[in-house]
Amino acid sequence: MTGMNDHGRKWKRFKVAAAVLGVVLLAGAAGVTVHLYRQRKAQEAEIAARQHSLEEPEPFLAENVIEYSGKKYRRNSYVKAILCIGVDRSGLGEKTTTGFGGQSDGLFLLAQDTARNTVKILMIPRDTMTRITLTDLSGNVLGKDIQHLTLAYAYGDGRELSCEYTVEAVSELLGGLAIDHYMAVDTDSISVLNDGVGGVTVTIGEPGLASRDPELKLGETVSLKGKQAETFVRYRDIQQDNTALFRMDRHQQYMEGFFTALKKKAAEDDKILIRLLDSIQDHMVTDMQKDQYLKAALDVLNTQQLGAGDFYTLPGSGVTTARYDEFYVDQEAMIPVILDLFYREIE
Repeated sequence: MTGMNDHGRKWKRFKVAAAVLGVVLLAGAAGVTVHLYRQRKAQEAEIAARQHSLEEPEPFLAENVIEYSGKKYRRNSYVKAILCIGVDRSGLGEKTTTGFGGQSDGLFLLAQDTARNTVKILMIPRDTMTRITLTDLSGNVLGKDIQHLTLAYAYGDGRELSCEYTVEAVSELLGGLAIDHYMAVDTDSISVLNDGVGGVTVTIGEPGLASRDPELKLGETVSLKGKQAETFVRYRDIQQDNTALFRMDRHQQYMEGFFTALKKKAAEDDKILIRLLDSIQDHMVTDMQKDQYLKAALDVLNTQQLGAGDFYTLPGSGVTTARYDEFYVDQEAMIPVILDLFYREIE
């Protein structure tokens, strides 16, 4: 009798354990289902984002004369398009193999008006999704694919070829707009130029910078010195969405501050530009002759004031996918911006 009772109790315990196990399995299955559902939704969002503006762009701005909204425009031959590339690497002296040459952490297209001796600046988000050239480790071209624009530099040799791949990608992104020249600088050049003008004064607008440098506290006005300049320009919280996009406000603030410091320094020293450019010779790669980039620098210096009206941002929208931040250009909204910078209306 006792044996039967023991057996019954064991059976009950078994049923309870089985029930508990079933609940656990169901809960686990539900958790997996929820995870898979969320993963699928994230993938669907990513696919939808990639389908937005990923068609091969028409080279509608490759022509010297174009028609837009019932008006005709001609490329202004006095306005030079110069692509400035900030590379997230120290030292650009040596060529590298694919993947080891750094990426373009900052991209700025200068519209240098050689007739009026002025410049305007188009800021291009590094996370822009566009067609770039892909290569293998030996440098053999594999074709093109939609990737982050910042990677176009990485598929080259870390020097001229990287710049050429980036120029090609930006030109295609901008509807075939011809880019006249390029200049790439490394991370070391930031502090060299910064200290060359005696420091750049900025106001800290983000709390996260203090985690890198306690002097860069939210709300403080600081004269950046040495590596502080690189921290201010390059810092981004990778735990937050689209921080590379929002960081561009800091880029603009820094460039305005640098311009102010440069003007002040030039009033005391008429050779400052030559010295500054000589100081970064080992930190840059360019297809311009010295007189050409000196002229561009002089045009910057001769601009009465470099303010908000001289900065443009490529129009579009930032998207957060399951893996990365991505930026998609609004092609229709982009056209008037490019026309304003590089074209003139004709009869």
